[in-house]
Amino acid sequence: MACEKIGFIGTGIMGAPMAHNLLKAGYEVAVHNRTKVKADHLIAGGAAWADSPADVAKDSNIVITCLPDTPDVEQVLLGQKGVIEAAKPGLICIDMSTISPAATKEMGSALAAKGVTLIDAPISGGEIGAIEARLSIMMGGPKKAVEKVRLIMQAMGRTVIHCGPLGAGQITKLANQIMCIHTIMSIAEGFAFAEKAGLDLETTLKVTSAGAAGSHSLKTLGPKIIAGDFKPAFMVDLQQKDLRLVAEYAEKLKQPLPGVALARQLLAQLQAQGRGRDGTQALVEVIRQLGQK
Repeated sequence: MACEKIGFIGTGIMGAPMAHNLLKAGYEVAVHNRTKVKADHLIAGGAAWADSPADVAKDSNIVITCLPDTPDVEQVLLGQKGVIEAAKPGLICIDMSTISPAATKEMGSALAAKGVTLIDAPISGGEIGAIEARLSIMMGGPKKAVEKVRLIMQAMGRTVIHCGPLGAGQITKLANQIMCIHTIMSIAEGFAFAEKAGLDLETTLKVTSAGAAGSHSLKTLGPKIIAGDFKPAFMVDLQQKDLRLVAEYAEKLKQPLPGVALARQLLAQLQAQGRGRDGTQALVEVIRQLGQK
C-alpha cells in the first residue's frame, strides 16, 4: 500500500464511513473530530487519534476535511490549532465538505503561502454511498495534485472527476444540489398525491421506480417515506445550508432559481417545526400538511 499518511477531520454521518473505507483500503489514518466519541469506532478499527487539526497535519502527507459548513472548514484549516499551524510544504489538503466556492479560493491562497495545496472535492451519494464507497467526487484544483490523490479518492468513491481549477468542485456540487432538491420535491409531491388519491404506496413505488420517474433518490427515499422513517441520510438543516450557498452564488451570477426558492421555503417550514435534523424525505410531511388546509 502507498506510504501516504492520511489525516481525516470530521467523522460524522458521511466522514466516518469514508475514513473507514480508507482504513479498509490499507491506508494509515489519523482522525480528529470535535466530539471524540464519534471517532471511537474508527480508533477501535485501527485509526490513530489526534487532539487537534494541527496535530493531524503534523504527521500527515494528506489531510481530508468533511465538515458541515464554511466557518467550520475555515476554523479547522486556518484557525487556532488549525492545519496551517503545523503544515509542512508539500502537504495536500482535500476539503470534501460542501462550502462557499469564494471562501474555498481564499483558503487556497492562504494555504499556498505555506506551500500547501488545497483541493476542493465535495461529494454526492448520501450515507449509503459513503458506506459502500460509491460516492461521486467533484474535484477542483491543480490537475497534478488531483491525479496524485486519485487512488485515495477511489477508495471512497466510484466516480472521481476533475471539474476544473480550485472552486470548480464546489460549484459543480451546487449544481448537483439544485438537481437533487427538485428530485426530492417531486418524490414528496408524488407520494402525497398518490396517498391522498387512495393508491397503495408500495405499488406506486414499484411502478414509478421502473419507469421514467425512477431515480436513485426514489429507490432510496421512497421506502423510507412509506415506512414513516425520517432518520437522516442527509439532514434538512444541511440541505438548507447547501441551498443558501446555491442562492448566494446564483445571485452573483444573476441566475434566477425559482424552484430552489420554493424548496427553501418548504424546508424552512420543517425547521420551524423543530425538524431540521430529520432527513430531507420529511418534505413529504410539509406537502401533506398543505393538503390538510
